[in-house]
Amino acid sequence: MNPRVDFFFDKAKQWQEEFERLRTIILDCGLIEELKWGQACYTFEQKNIVLIHGFKEYCALLFFKGALLNDPNGILIQQTKNVQGPRQIRFTSVREIVKLESILKAYIYEAIELEEVGLEVKLKKTSEFAVAEEFQKKLDKMPTLKMAFEALTPGRQRGYLLYFSAPKLAKTREARVKKCIPQILKGIGLNDLNMR
Repeated sequence: MNPRVDFFFDKAKQWQEEFERLRTIILDCGLIEELKWGQACYTFEQKNIVLIHGFKEYCALLFFKGALLNDPNGILIQQTKNVQGPRQIRFTSVREIVKLESILKAYIYEAIELEEVGLEVKLKKTSEFAVAEEFQKKLDKMPTLKMAFEALTPGRQRGYLLYFSAPKLAKTREARVKKCIPQILKGIGLNDLNMR
């Protein structure tokens, strides 16, 4: 146990018992405990394996390369259709965790093996993401916008593409594009301003 990570467990208003049980299970598998992104994160040879996190309706183990895991029990969940590699196992009680303990350890050991052999999740290329029609029109009309967008990192490009194509209404997509153009022209990613 890493005392720096105690903060994560102590601050939890709900799921404390579940978090502690998950912590014990994970540490039994020989992983190193760290605090990353304000969450209890477990690593093997400095590679992220699994993370404990809580939500209002459930707590979960998040496997960073969960898409590569065998899932004979059908318990891995893809959070949204745009999440490529990570997968969650969700819980609503300590009883569920205790019941699945041996299965959870098997998944953790498999995740460690994936790291040992160096397997990587094959991510979709940015060019494979849909471009909202409203954004494409702006790119076609504004060469400086197109250059600025292409200069962004692939991750920042994907962030914008997903953000622009998410709304069902054209009016909303158009408003999002218009609002983000100044940011793109400055080379700023969609979430960069939130990090400052």
